[in-house]
Amino acid sequence: MTNQEIAKILHEMAELLEMKEVEFKPRAYEKAALGVEGLDREVRDVYKERGFSGLMEIPGVGRGIAEHIEGLLKNGKFAEYEKLKKEIPVNITELSAVEGVGPKMIKILYKNLKIKNLNDLEKAAKAGKISGLARFGKKSEEKILKGIEFLKKSGGRRILGEILPVAEKILERLRTLPGVEGAEFGGSMRRMKETIGDLDFVAFSAKPSAVVERFVKFPEVQSVHEKGGHKALVRLNNNTDADIWVTLPRSKGAALIAWTGDKQHNIAIRTLAEKKGWMLNDYGLWKGKKLLASKTEEEVYKKLGLAWIPPEIRNNTGELEAAQKGKLPKLVEYGDLRGDLQVQTDWTDGENSILEMAHAAKKAGLEYIAITDHTKSLAMTGGADEKKLLRQIEEIKKINKKISGIKILSGAEVNIMKDGSLDIKDEVLSKLDVVGAAVHSHFNLSREEQTKRVINAMNNPNIDIIFHLTGRVIGRREAIQIDVDEIIKTAKRKGTILEIDAYPERLDIKDEYIRKCVEAGVKMVIDSDAHSVNHFKYLELGIAQARRGWAKKSDIVNTKPLAEFLKSLK
Repeated sequence: MTNQEIAKILHEMAELLEMKEVEFKPRAYEKAALGVEGLDREVRDVYKERGFSGLMEIPGVGRGIAEHIEGLLKNGKFAEYEKLKKEIPVNITELSAVEGVGPKMIKILYKNLKIKNLNDLEKAAKAGKISGLARFGKKSEEKILKGIEFLKKSGGRRILGEILPVAEKILERLRTLPGVEGAEFGGSMRRMKETIGDLDFVAFSAKPSAVVERFVKFPEVQSVHEKGGHKALVRLNNNTDADIWVTLPRSKGAALIAWTGDKQHNIAIRTLAEKKGWMLNDYGLWKGKKLLASKTEEEVYKKLGLAWIPPEIRNNTGELEAAQKGKLPKLVEYGDLRGDLQVQTDWTDGENSILEMAHAAKKAGLEYIAITDHTKSLAMTGGADEKKLLRQIEEIKKINKKISGIKILSGAEVNIMKDGSLDIKDEVLSKLDVVGAAVHSHFNLSREEQTKRVINAMNNPNIDIIFHLTGRVIGRREAIQIDVDEIIKTAKRKGTILEIDAYPERLDIKDEYIRKCVEAGVKMVIDSDAHSVNHFKYLELGIAQARRGWAKKSDIVNTKPLAEFLKSLK
């Protein structure tokens, strides 16, 4: 069993127990699921090496849950889970993917309408059956139908952060195969797009057919759609399709160019070659039968009169013209970040203590973090009021005296109310080192109202950063209607920083808006939105997002040392 499969069962167990109204246990399973998801190793490998004690060391996993995981690893069995699934035979993953549909609602829908899956839910909503239930109404029904429609629009694409760990394991194994002289991602994975339709792998070997034969037998492969001497198309056991193309090492550069750019980029670069009387294909750049370049991407680009183009921006949005003129930006690099300005702890809805988060951030190579727990109007998170924030400021001062190598800043993720006011008094906000504000409710306001609301918050001299500006949850919740151009103008005028939230389901703001910020000179931060010690790795996804928006190191203020970063705040 993969980590994803184990975590899915633990998540479902949490929701089943919540439907049964069992106290405490749902939270325990949710914490264990997050711990499994955050591991940088497969649980089965941990168990092979360290046995039961290794499972107990997974964050959030206690003895009881460790026993269940052991059962899953040994024989694929988890008796209590299977019993509950028989008792409540619903597809929780499908139903809970619809925004606003949680365990309690699923229980009511099953009990009253025998709704088991997404298809049942859509039929019942369209027939008007849901609005007839107690505590439901026409608005609830319309919201469910809107959520289902939004799910359909995503077209089955997978979130980058969800699919990346599986893809990296396959790539790592591919690189170690006998006769393989290198392998890379291709397609949207190499471009680090927000969502991935299928996986593309490009490998280089003098014996392509042997590599293909080994690839189709990888443990992640569920079935083989097609197989040839140089390529194969398979279905993985996470229901994602994966392509492999194996070519000779001498064609590496041309193959990577062909397999990386999106359709429009590839058309544009091949057209450029044709204008010179040449031909560019998967095997090289050709003048008739004469090979002009093929071994490296740099060599092929140079022959075409271009600087090397970073994979993340190969989307035909001006990169070829910039490469011709030598005006491509030097993008922010993976590893450039020194701080993380959105970190949640167990003071609200995080999994770990302030000290534990600080140690994990230090281990991840960071020099400073801001503790930004939610504030009081988000009651479901145990949000902090003014008194709790003041206590936390004092606690952070004490912890800073105990640790070295990292600085903890006091902060908060303040809630922006419907009218743009904040739920914490200015006199307390002014005592914090850094303050972020975010929209967490009233997502359906008009564009004008939503824009005015956020600008009101930005006008507050204590608000340094706007967190996850558009409030979207990829594949589940649409972005709020907001005038981004007006927000960017206000940010420039007020010195407000806009956040690139790296949490996999958010990646907010999107690359299009990042590029607008770059062009306007509006500064940004890249934050993990960490709720666990395992979440700092998400910063890489935020850097990819920034790179796709053409952001340079100078555009991202948490690439600066602490003293310089603090000067960039209001």
